[in-house]
Amino acid sequence: MVQRIHPENSLSEVHETVDTTLPRKGFRRILAYIGPAYLVSVGYMDPGNWATDLQGGAKYGYQLIWVLLMSNLMALLLQSLSARLGIVRRRDLAQANRETYPPLVNFCLYILAELAIAACDLAEVLGMAIGIHLLTGLPIVWGTVITVLDTFLFLILQRYGIRKMEAFIICLVAVIGGSFLVQILMANPPIGEMATGLVPTTLTPGALYIAVGIIGATVMPHNLYLHSALVQTRKISPDQKGIKTALKYNLIDSTIALNAAFLVNAAILVLAATVFFKTGNTDIAKIEDAHRLLQPLLGSSLAPILFAVALIAAGQSSTLTGTLAGQIVMEGYLQLRINPWLRRLLTRLIAIAPAVFVILMYGEEKVDDLLVFSQVVLSIQLGFAVIPLIHFVSDKKSMGEFVISKPVKIVSWIVAAILVGLNVNLVYNEAAALLFSDISLPAKMGILLAIAAFVWLFLAMTFYPMIQKRKTERAALMHGATIHLDNLKVKPVSSIAIALDFSPADEKLIAHALAQGNSGVSFTLLHIVESVSARYLAASSDDAETRVDKERLASYVVQLQQMGYKAEGVLGYHNRVNEIVRIVENAGADMLIMGAHGHSGLKDYIFGETIEDVRHRLTIPVLIVNV
Repeated sequence: MVQRIHPENSLSEVHETVDTTLPRKGFRRILAYIGPAYLVSVGYMDPGNWATDLQGGAKYGYQLIWVLLMSNLMALLLQSLSARLGIVRRRDLAQANRETYPPLVNFCLYILAELAIAACDLAEVLGMAIGIHLLTGLPIVWGTVITVLDTFLFLILQRYGIRKMEAFIICLVAVIGGSFLVQILMANPPIGEMATGLVPTTLTPGALYIAVGIIGATVMPHNLYLHSALVQTRKISPDQKGIKTALKYNLIDSTIALNAAFLVNAAILVLAATVFFKTGNTDIAKIEDAHRLLQPLLGSSLAPILFAVALIAAGQSSTLTGTLAGQIVMEGYLQLRINPWLRRLLTRLIAIAPAVFVILMYGEEKVDDLLVFSQVVLSIQLGFAVIPLIHFVSDKKSMGEFVISKPVKIVSWIVAAILVGLNVNLVYNEAAALLFSDISLPAKMGILLAIAAFVWLFLAMTFYPMIQKRKTERAALMHGATIHLDNLKVKPVSSIAIALDFSPADEKLIAHALAQGNSGVSFTLLHIVESVSARYLAASSDDAETRVDKERLASYVVQLQQMGYKAEGVLGYHNRVNEIVRIVENAGADMLIMGAHGHSGLKDYIFGETIEDVRHRLTIPVLIVNV
């Protein structure tokens, strides 16, 4: 049921199952890429959108059309960034987060992503249940339970592959679009008044709540995870040309699909504004009320039927893509895979529980409020998907030449700021209302702790990639640019000097010296006499220590010469550092070999200082041998 997976491939069972590298001509070439954006677009016309669009149109007329348009442009930008991440890096958003952020931040982002999927599925459950109720008269609570059965539809479609699933979704989108096209033609809205809704206006607190819900229903966080994975179902050429082609056709795919979603949302809002707002029915806040009034206000029994059918199609199409998003999030963050039917069943049960609870506790009249609330929850979590996405596609190191341009980066951050700003304003208003109400002190403390946790996560998610990038750049500056190993030639060694101290370590030093050269190299064996006589008389010294040192040095020279090596011995006097440097330079040595005895305390200071002083005064290589 549950297994650990390797995170290399997103949606591994359908990864690169559609081969776009096969030779195709004309429209067939484009068709190979068409599909992922349509699976994404159904999230932009799910029942959650219906609730916010209907309330927005009924209460505020055409005033919020510009919010829909702005949301659609934001969605098009963000979905294109999501597709770019998947195409260029072959990573979905969850995988990229896991590879970038520390475990605690990733766990929090995972929980938020799952909450977003649950909120989305809640809207789909309620929408389908309402649609079944409107079409058959079955109570909503029973319709909610029936929605569990769509788990089996998902399994059937999954067995036939991603292309069949895409075709099914496109058919459902066509049903939704066709249904509303007929209803709009029946309503015959005034074009001039509709155009005024495209002009941005200030929003009252009530309109702002609906506007944030519209944005949350349009720009959905789970869709950013979904799109970055779905584009990887296409096998593309990994070269520059192949990636550019995939980016171009996926942008076309996204533009067509998301504009279709915008037209559906606009149609719902315009229908509500024309049929309800214009007739004084501004208190329409429920999908059932809208369905009930469509027939008498439009004078046709076909309109409510089309409305219910489109609602069921919207819920069914969205629920399929929500399951895929859940799989992507779990596999990407946790590297866990649950059997698809079990994953679908769990997700659906999680969504059904609050729906059934609200219906049983507060009645069916609260269902639409729950729908709008689910979209506000989605909107609040948007920043936690959008900001990492912008970070990833702005990273020159991982995106290479396909990193987004500076203008696109600026616009993307403006969009993120708008989304976060709207949500912060909404959360502030709602939290302030609760904090100044009569709720208990523990409840107020809980609200403050939740806000603090969200602020911490937001700051960590936003600035962690910047801090890591700064550390990497500093490390690069500290160590310099990467050096190409083009010049690995060095001057051949013809003379080696060996500093001896007439201890058992001399043999090891001479052995290392012989290993560095060959029979053509000359060796200069040197020793520094440090007796009292040598201090004052230098080379004229003739005390016992000087005579013994000369004999030992001569013995080493003779032994090396008998082995066939060129060798000479030179004594220095009194000042160890100055004499070693002098002898090495006079001999014209290309390398000096010295011994480090591993002394501690005072001896380490004395002998360590000798090595350091000699090393800094010579320009030739100095080999330090631990003896």
